[in-house]
Amino acid sequence: MAERFGVDPEAVTTGAGSDDVLDSTYRAVWGPGTGVSYAAPTFSMVETFATMNGLEARPVPWAEALDDPARLLRNDPALVYVCRPNNPTGSQAPRPWVEALLDAAGKDGPVVIVDEAYADFGGDSLIDIASTQPRLVVARTLSKAYGLAGLRCGFAVARPDVVLEIDKSRGPYKVSRLAIEAAAAAVRDEEGWMADTIAEAVAARRRLTSELGLRGLPPLESHANFVLMPAPSGDAQADARALRAAGVGVRPFHDVPEVGDALRVTVGPLGMTARFLSALDDLLR
Repeated sequence: MAERFGVDPEAVTTGAGSDDVLDSTYRAVWGPGTGVSYAAPTFSMVETFATMNGLEARPVPWAEALDDPARLLRNDPALVYVCRPNNPTGSQAPRPWVEALLDAAGKDGPVVIVDEAYADFGGDSLIDIASTQPRLVVARTLSKAYGLAGLRCGFAVARPDVVLEIDKSRGPYKVSRLAIEAAAAAVRDEEGWMADTIAEAVAARRRLTSELGLRGLPPLESHANFVLMPAPSGDAQADARALRAAGVGVRPFHDVPEVGDALRVTVGPLGMTARFLSALDDLLR
């Protein structure tokens, strides 16, 4: 990982998936009663990790946080979580916004963890500054663009002193030898296949976005490998059940700001996208 991203090995920590790295960071930052601030809606496990580690979850509406990142720093949280690109909306906080958040947090403020699970599809990463910023942790996973979800391997880049504190909380034997070898081979990308994979996903995302727009269901702008679209009937759970009955799995979300009930649809190859659109057309009829 250090060779791939041009940092010292001491600036890298690993875990059984990036969620394991997040969990270890939660334990590292503080004790019971301490707050974790995040822009909502976002990755559903953020609140779960807070509960599991005895921390208080403090959501801030996404639009309010994007308007002023300092709103995430109210009530002195120990940790600020930012998903970039965001799950489930696919939106991406601009780099200057993150830099403003880090400036406001300062060198003695909360740890700011940026979850870049979908960053390969968004075209921008903060790893280039992670090993020099005093309180920034950038978490990555091999489960999305690299397609290695079942092997459970994630990592994070931060300043070595921050990595040391996370390592104290992570426990031993987190990543198996098989996962280590596969992850290292994937990240080295010696055959250069990753660029084509990402380009294919981005092109498929554009096609799917266009097709949904033609059906009067334009999704939010996405920088990830999924789109969030309005639920056709206004009831996401009912629509998801209907599509599941047709052999298509989507994820329902209730009352998303700016959208209402919504469905998150993973971008797939052309054949899978066509199957989804056919099932959607049946639903619309």
